[in-house]
Amino acid sequence: MPKLKRDQVREDRIHNEAIVDAYGPEEQALGWYYYLENKIRFPFQAECRRTNAVSPLLKGERVEVRRLAPEDACTADMLVQIHWHGRKMAVPLSQLIGIEVDESTAEAIADWHYWVAQGYCF
Repeated sequence: MPKLKRDQVREDRIHNEAIVDAYGPEEQALGWYYYLENKIRFPFQAECRRTNAVSPLLKGERVEVRRLAPEDACTADMLVQIHWHGRKMAVPLSQLIGIEVDESTAEAIADWHYWVAQGYCF
């Protein structure tokens, strides 16, 4: 994923709302988890924006996103549970684009995409 131009407004929001007072990777992951949980309105429709080695989704495929994956599954990446071919499974949020989502959901997803694109990690 290409690195995005630095966005100071987004950087400030991430540092002040998602990873505020986070000391180390585990606390950053938890901060992100609760930030996303509070800002994203589930369920929503999403489209796969790119393939990923750990996900069966193909670019352009549409899915219903039901919720964040369990907290203990999100220690290295933010995963969401989807309904796909009659099954529930978790995929990386960075792989998805929300379709006709509210402003809060769109902003939270974009914040996570930005974090990943900048090469930040826990």
